[in-house]
Amino acid sequence: MNEEILINITPQETRVALIQQGAVQELQIERTRQRGIVGNIYLAKVVRVLPGMQSAFIEIGLERTAFMHVADITQNNPQAQIEKLLFEGQNVLVQVLKDPLGTKGARLTTQLSIAGRNLVYLPPAGTDIAAEKYIGVSQRIDQPEERDAIKARLAGLMPADEKGGIIVRTSAQDASDTELEHDMHYLRTTWERIREAVNHKPAPSLLYQDLSLAERVLRDVAGEETTQIRIDSAENFEKLKGFATLYMPNLLDKLTLHRGERALFDLFDVDAEINKALGRRVDLKSGGYLMIDQTESMTTIDVNTGSYVGARNLDDTVFKTNLEAAQSIARQLRLRNLGGIIIIDFIDMLSKDHQDSVLNELKRNLERDHARTSISEFSSLGLVEMTRKRTRESLAHITCEPCPTCQGKGEVKTAQTICYEILREIVREHRQFNPREFRIVAAPDVIDLFLEEENQFLAQLGDFINKPIKLQAESSFRQEQYDIVLS
Repeated sequence: MNEEILINITPQETRVALIQQGAVQELQIERTRQRGIVGNIYLAKVVRVLPGMQSAFIEIGLERTAFMHVADITQNNPQAQIEKLLFEGQNVLVQVLKDPLGTKGARLTTQLSIAGRNLVYLPPAGTDIAAEKYIGVSQRIDQPEERDAIKARLAGLMPADEKGGIIVRTSAQDASDTELEHDMHYLRTTWERIREAVNHKPAPSLLYQDLSLAERVLRDVAGEETTQIRIDSAENFEKLKGFATLYMPNLLDKLTLHRGERALFDLFDVDAEINKALGRRVDLKSGGYLMIDQTESMTTIDVNTGSYVGARNLDDTVFKTNLEAAQSIARQLRLRNLGGIIIIDFIDMLSKDHQDSVLNELKRNLERDHARTSISEFSSLGLVEMTRKRTRESLAHITCEPCPTCQGKGEVKTAQTICYEILREIVREHRQFNPREFRIVAAPDVIDLFLEEENQFLAQLGDFINKPIKLQAESSFRQEQYDIVLS
């Protein structure tokens, strides 16, 4: 499959688009002032231990304290109790698993890992593994003979005195022994620098910062199928060339500096795709559509046939719409970087074969997803429940904020509802303060309603309280915003 990576860099932000078969499949954005902290390693301080929740609040120097569960401290002892592992005021070495999101603080672990191009290093201080060499293999390498072969290669390359662990990434299959040794040396050297910093810095302190977005993309995303990596910043092009020279020389020939008159993202209409990915509705080629709603706790996706009537009968129409929806959903999850719990409401299918085909289509299209996913079978209600590993914020969380008019609800009160609220408020104010007159200051649509449909109620209220009620339209007011001025 033809694959290109576009890297747009400005002083304010870095944006990356993954293009496959001429279409945008993934988007990543990193703001300079809001850079994610996943992968960062801190010397932290325990603030509070909560035995009832088997968790602790940890200070790492951010606005909100971070959170760590007992399972993030020890993986091989299900009977472990957090109050026996941590105490308030204790200094502890931690790594960020998840960025802060909404009202939630960062999620931490003491199971440290440092990722390279081909290998992931598990330092001995951050692993439950016995003090001996350990080699794990990525689940994506699923053939037993391939797993055994790569483990044997690594066992011969690891130093005899190594006490930490190594996890082999899929890219290691095609790496030479020299490349693997280089990767291992880099990771061990990085760990030694972190250990040295522990002795000289107070808690809380940042000891290790993960790579920039552009560097992470070279490390984690670019592969054999990548034909070109275009960068539109000359300064960062040189930096990435230097980074690739040291850690992934096989990518050097694929790096190109974009100098065209057209903006880099305009080549594939990436900005238009970003705007589409921020909307609720996704139209399908067949005439059906998806409705995607993202909340802090989960994402729901509703599939609808819309105007599609192309099949011979209803069952075929539903089946073909669901098949197309499965393909689109997989793309939208990557495009929007949606994570956590995802509930998909496919159109009801009576045939078990149709259900299996749709589920297989969804799984097949998620095979290229770099995030780990888990998909359930259809429930009795026809719902598919899945999870997608969430480490960084979604596209919407990075680029949008709650609507100031509806406060993020997605709906606003009608002008009529506001009129009736104002009438009730005037009655309350009259009983409490008994002023000479009232002046209603509200949005133009609300004032228009008082002058037209609700004019009779307003006049009746004026007669009831025996006070004049004046109206003033304020164009800067939102529909739900109003003031009642007493004089």
